[in-house]
Amino acid sequence: MSTDGTPPGNGGPAAGQGRTLRSHQWYGTDGLRSFSHRARTRQLGYLPEEHLGKPVIAILNTWSDINPCHVHLRDRAQAVKRGVWQAGGFPLEFPVSTLSETFQKPTPMLYRNMLAMETEELLRSYPVDGAVLLGGCDKSTPALLMGAATVDLPTVFVPAGPMLPGHWRNEVLGSGTDMWKYWDDKRAGLIGDCEMAELESGLARSPGHCMTMGTASTLTAAAEALGVTLPGASSIPAVDSGHDRMAAAAGLRIVELVRQDLRLSRILTREAYEDAVTTVLGLGGSTNAVIHLIAMAGRSGVRLTLDDFDRIARTVPVLANLRPGGQYLMEDFHFAGGLPGFLAQLTDLLHLDRPTVAHATLREQLAGALVHNTEVIRTREKPLADEGGLAVLRGNLCPDGAVIKHIAAEQHLLRHTGPAVVFDDYRTMQRTINDPALGITPDHVLVLRNAGPKGGPGMPEYGMLPIPDYLLKQGVRDMVRISDARMSGTSYGMCVLHVAPESYVGGPLALVRTGDLITLDVEARSLHLHVSDEELAERRAAWTPPPNPYERGYGALYQEQITQADTGCDFEFLARPGNVPEPYAG
Repeated sequence: MSTDGTPPGNGGPAAGQGRTLRSHQWYGTDGLRSFSHRARTRQLGYLPEEHLGKPVIAILNTWSDINPCHVHLRDRAQAVKRGVWQAGGFPLEFPVSTLSETFQKPTPMLYRNMLAMETEELLRSYPVDGAVLLGGCDKSTPALLMGAATVDLPTVFVPAGPMLPGHWRNEVLGSGTDMWKYWDDKRAGLIGDCEMAELESGLARSPGHCMTMGTASTLTAAAEALGVTLPGASSIPAVDSGHDRMAAAAGLRIVELVRQDLRLSRILTREAYEDAVTTVLGLGGSTNAVIHLIAMAGRSGVRLTLDDFDRIARTVPVLANLRPGGQYLMEDFHFAGGLPGFLAQLTDLLHLDRPTVAHATLREQLAGALVHNTEVIRTREKPLADEGGLAVLRGNLCPDGAVIKHIAAEQHLLRHTGPAVVFDDYRTMQRTINDPALGITPDHVLVLRNAGPKGGPGMPEYGMLPIPDYLLKQGVRDMVRISDARMSGTSYGMCVLHVAPESYVGGPLALVRTGDLITLDVEARSLHLHVSDEELAERRAAWTPPPNPYERGYGALYQEQITQADTGCDFEFLARPGNVPEPYAG
């Protein structure tokens, strides 16, 4: 027996290098419950020497047959296991919810917090000493990290990786970005059904998430900047053999992190989140990162706000020449130096003395990082833009803020005043947008409401409102569009998003009428509705809230608990501080 009465090899202090493993509660005592746990592990087919006294590593896998971004993660989980075994750990794979941006309706954003809750409760309730998280499609990265941050175990994130570049008729295609472009070309009558059929087969050619700087690439890059991935992991193409090697290396590393007891709370600090914001802005990344990073930071006990994004945006140049705001794709970025090369250009703006899962400091992690193609990763002397690609707007139309990705829009619209054309919901907009009777001109401002966190429901990616067919045929490709919705990170255009508070709860967007003048001024960070306070007060008095669409189930819980976009769209009962006891394993 060991000095604390633990049976030898059952997860006592020696196994944790002087520290008792968390899994010891399940496996290492003399009680009936530990006997039962060991017996049931024999039932699984494992020998005592395969797991007793070893760090137990949970591999949370978001693989699914209907998630093309993650369809290869079944194989990557095996590579992670290989690394864990080699490092002397005991891997256990857990299937968790898959959030497929392509197929899940009304939007996977409705279910981000459900995956976060599932992640938290799985890690807390099972005999787990550390975790490897496999994800990458837009909502899976923040969801997994939100849940894991709450439990605070040693954790490594394995990004799913971008798909291969698309190809069509000697053109290189970016998923999402070129889909929107060619769909508008079809609506304008420039191409037909034959071309579209060819594009269907050329747009997305392999497993992996979007290979533009959309939400998936933005969030996995943010995860790497936070320090929770191995260096360079976020840009490795999904089908590259290097991706398999990275997954195995993550398995090796997590066992060492458990032995060091290096928990997520040591990694996910205020400084780390500020560096993630800097990264997103310097990449010209997705507006969705604003919501997700605010929510992730909140789970780490860090208060991150829209003002932080706007403050940092004024100091960060855009150096990544990536679609939709630039020219290249993620495979180009990877071979140009990846995130290590990119961050090495911004070291004066980063907190270099904080730890990562791979190195004692970020400074050490970036030492020797090089850029191999300065057209893809620009120098500070030749940025794509002088300031970060996102801006936070304020004004009487968005008192709690709104965001815009102005780097991916036509610059003549950066300051624009025009009359509103208001749509009360997305279905009505789809049905009527092409009606010439609306008299929409390029100077109009398209307004969509009831598409926010509650009104959507789930804040769908409706924010890139379509331009009427007859304007597309005239060559119009951008207009000012305003909504309380989100838009795909692969999208582009002068789209004001995340208007808060949303119209569904009575925000000013609910009071706009067709014909009202609206001024957007990106440089002034302003969004103003030219209606007097007295008139708005009268409209508010006449406004009635829409009915709740959910009478039961998860949707009812969502409607009751969801917060607004400016605070991250988390569930109130999950976002609030408070202790949760460790389970008693018996």
